[in-house]
Amino acid sequence: MDKWVPAYLRTTFCAGMSTTQRSESMNKVFKDYVRSSIMVSDFVHQYEKALDERYFKEKEKDVRTKSTQAIMKTLWNIEKDAASIYTMNSFMIFQDELFNSQRYIPTKVGKDGESKIYKVTRNDKDQPIYQVTLDNGEVKAICTCHMFEFVGILCRHILCVLGKKSKLDLLPHHYILERWTINAKSRTILDIPNFDGHVMRQDDPMLRKSKLMIQFYDIAELGSQSIQKCQHLSLALDKVHKELLLMEQLEGEKNFEDENMSMNDSQMFKSQVVSNFSQVLQDPPRVATKGRLKLLRAKNLKETQTMKKRRCIICKTEGHAKNNCPSVRL
Repeated sequence: MDKWVPAYLRTTFCAGMSTTQRSESMNKVFKDYVRSSIMVSDFVHQYEKALDERYFKEKEKDVRTKSTQAIMKTLWNIEKDAASIYTMNSFMIFQDELFNSQRYIPTKVGKDGESKIYKVTRNDKDQPIYQVTLDNGEVKAICTCHMFEFVGILCRHILCVLGKKSKLDLLPHHYILERWTINAKSRTILDIPNFDGHVMRQDDPMLRKSKLMIQFYDIAELGSQSIQKCQHLSLALDKVHKELLLMEQLEGEKNFEDENMSMNDSQMFKSQVVSNFSQVLQDPPRVATKGRLKLLRAKNLKETQTMKKRRCIICKTEGHAKNNCPSVRL
């Protein structure tokens, strides 16, 4: 029962999604592109179009995050720090929690060792009551709403306690999930598991390609800012492209020579093996066939009779028939 009741899932990170929200959102995306009666070939084409649209929207949001500046709602420095770390959508969630934290009042109700326990309520309501346990040594806090554990962004109750009791100007690093940050795509992924369970290492071609694509994306963003930068980047890419083609040609020639050498070595080895076998192996001795010899076999009467020559019925001459008789042709 504790596997599907939402109250028991608050301590498990689900990126803020419920159990069926992910599947329902994907169904909504593909409903605009595919139908139940669509053919398989058309489904593959429509599936690629749906993915292209998702990638395009993702790029639009990346450009929006890097090109726009968020509007601050408070005077706290922690809000400016979060704006420089989070993506635009993640910052909007954090900003909403930070702004609403001003409506809550923390009250110290007890102490558990080095940790302090606070009761957090809204200034205009007595219920509900949230309990925040704050560890002053490492600036760590746990709230009974478990929003950080479930969503990955600090809740308004913890921000209320941190803002009024600890006076933080910077967002603690242990409260920053890398997946919600601006530079989430630029980090290097060391191990990527495949569907077969195989793990790609740093020397895997797919991993190298992914790393280069991330670098190219940042370079393209800078090169598209002006005509001069675009021309400079285009010339540099042409030069690198020619150098890579030359390297590939040299590697191909080297591989061809290595293959020829290996083929020659294998042919020499085969000829040596054949010569060795020919020296060891000899023709088997002849064995007389079973049965009576052909010269001593008694012949039939028909075999001893002489065949009569054919005679033409027209000219009565031997050696041809009436079909090719020379007298008829004349």
